[in-house]
Amino acid sequence: MAAFGNLTLLVSFIVATLAGVASLVGIRRDSQRLLRAGRAAVYLLATTLGMSIATMAHAFTSSDFSIKYVQHYSEAGQPFAYKLTAVWGGLDGSILFWVFLLALCSAIAVRTLHRRDAAITAYAITVLMAVCDFFLYLVVYEKNPFDTFLVSQPATGQGMNPLLQNPYMVAHPPSLYAGFVGLTIPYAFAMGALMAGKLGNVWFPMVRRWLLSAWFILSLGLTLGMIWAYEVLGWGGFWAWDPVENAGLLPWLMATALIHSAKVQERRGLFVRWNFTLVIFSFFLTIVGTFMTRSGIVQSVHAFGKDIHLAYVFGAFMAAIIAFSFGLMYWRRKELRPAEKVGSVLSREAMFGIGNWFFVLATAIVLIATLFPTISESILHERVNVTAAFFNRTMVPVGIVLLLLTGTGSLFTWRGMESTVARRRALLPIAAGAVMLIIGGLTQVWHSPAALLCFAVCAFVATVIIQELVRGARSRQKASGSSFAFALANIIFRARQPHSGYIVHMGLVLMFVGFAGQAFQKEETAVIAVGQSKDFAGYRLRFDGIKQDRTLVKETYLADIAVSSGGRTLGRLYPGRDFYDQRPNEPVSQVAIRRGIAEDLYLTLGSYDEARRAVALKLVTNPLVDWMWLGFLVMAFGALLLLGPGRAQEADVRQPLASRVGMAMGVAVIVAFVGKAVLHMPVSAQLGTLALCGLTVGLAGLALYGLLQSLLGEEAEPSPLPPPTTANR
Repeated sequence: MAAFGNLTLLVSFIVATLAGVASLVGIRRDSQRLLRAGRAAVYLLATTLGMSIATMAHAFTSSDFSIKYVQHYSEAGQPFAYKLTAVWGGLDGSILFWVFLLALCSAIAVRTLHRRDAAITAYAITVLMAVCDFFLYLVVYEKNPFDTFLVSQPATGQGMNPLLQNPYMVAHPPSLYAGFVGLTIPYAFAMGALMAGKLGNVWFPMVRRWLLSAWFILSLGLTLGMIWAYEVLGWGGFWAWDPVENAGLLPWLMATALIHSAKVQERRGLFVRWNFTLVIFSFFLTIVGTFMTRSGIVQSVHAFGKDIHLAYVFGAFMAAIIAFSFGLMYWRRKELRPAEKVGSVLSREAMFGIGNWFFVLATAIVLIATLFPTISESILHERVNVTAAFFNRTMVPVGIVLLLLTGTGSLFTWRGMESTVARRRALLPIAAGAVMLIIGGLTQVWHSPAALLCFAVCAFVATVIIQELVRGARSRQKASGSSFAFALANIIFRARQPHSGYIVHMGLVLMFVGFAGQAFQKEETAVIAVGQSKDFAGYRLRFDGIKQDRTLVKETYLADIAVSSGGRTLGRLYPGRDFYDQRPNEPVSQVAIRRGIAEDLYLTLGSYDEARRAVALKLVTNPLVDWMWLGFLVMAFGALLLLGPGRAQEADVRQPLASRVGMAMGVAVIVAFVGKAVLHMPVSAQLGTLALCGLTVGLAGLALYGLLQSLLGEEAEPSPLPPPTTANR
């Protein structure tokens, strides 16, 4: 198993290099044979790395402890879902999973985009394969997940970190990885546009959906991480400005700026240099985040072990990215000069321009503060830690300004408007914000000025969004003669832009309401004996005893807490702790939460004194925290509307993939039959992963056939490729 896995990695290294070289030489020589071969090699790379992942998954499900990585992150009794999670749960496997996702996304992007612009796609393949080669170098020579024990094989595994054995962690890391990898596609095509000399509004329409998809998946990953931290870590919060959390936030900030800035280029032809810079830093910060978490230069509960040599390797790669990317921009500096200026300050493009600077400011604050302990240690030989209080003091004002710009950007039109029209449009939103300030001033909200200001800005932005949706619906109603409800549904589900974007912004407003509610969090620790009660924040908590449970791999202790308020019974909560057999010194909290739209009651079990029959509990109330999860659902709804198929899609000539997939499935069935009938394997996850290996072998065979067909076929007549110019500017 390990030998086959190593073979697939070596073959993938060769195939990635072949794809990049063939595409670069093919576009320079205008050789259709080499261009076809480069694309076919990209497809082959996705299948060979798929074989690597399938082999690793089979090693985990079959508990092949001869492989070090499997022995370190699995045990025989580990549930199937967490055995699959362990594939990317450690450093070595996460890099392998990363490059597999990158190869898969590259194959899909090349398949769907190469007909739209052959030159940009060919150069983009060269960039994508260079990135793949870097990560393949890591898994082949630095962090090989298929390394085996040389002398003796352990009989049992160590098991995965108990904190990671959680349903959210099945989806959270892959979402972050997919978001990071998705941002590589816009970067590669932007660099392809610079190399091809096509600097106008050409490359972004090709990758718009890739950027939106990567942004949405990265948002999903960050939100799942917040929920995991809230429900598993047991400290009462969801975001602690941990270095690994920040590693995911950094590219999200740049990608958000790019989505809005690129819209200006599409509508006005402005911000061309801005957009190239933002796409470079969006990708670069994904590598920075990977560098921080996998080199161990930052201290985090989520980070992998410290590896200085790996830090130097990543440092060299990051330096190469900056030199290559900005070297291309310097080469094209004359063509990148703006043809016109923004114009009116009271315009949507001006608001987006201001937003760009604040996104850059937010990114710089988070990046510098995250790396500051490492920088201070290397220069001053003393590690100076940056606390969450510093992040809150600096990022809360920046976040409120960005939220305000969300409203003003929607309020103003393209190319500006008359000041009287602007005042008339802003009157109702400003009044809503003022009313919220007055209400907050008359209540306890004024004790937190930042929260009060945030609530007021949320009211302003929400009113702007509702106002714009109503204006659009009335305009459609007047044009179509339909009812208001039908017109509103029409602009949201059919016209979509910009109305789907307004829904995304409304989700963001709801999330900011949840953020502001944390200013009023209450926290207390208490020791309660059996039969005793504790009053906390309007609740009465009575401890009725300890419950004990046992599974194959862990033992669980649960405290039985009766909850009431004002004499009314609200139910029972069961905070607890899990003790895993393989890691008894690493207990995991089972947080008990009573959810509500106004606040959550949050209980964590600290310890149990058997002699006194008393428990130590951490008691927390989190006002408005569920507004964040609701806000993300609204954001997801708007994002999925934006990503849905448009009314007019480009014609796409597709090869008959069904027959090819059917052939690969046939190979999978044959392999499964051999496993069952010849090897007498039971119908289990192990047999399923063996069939998955067969499927990837079949796909790899078909991709290899396509590559050989491209290399050995006759050279087609060269298609006229446009010379590198500043066309479409």
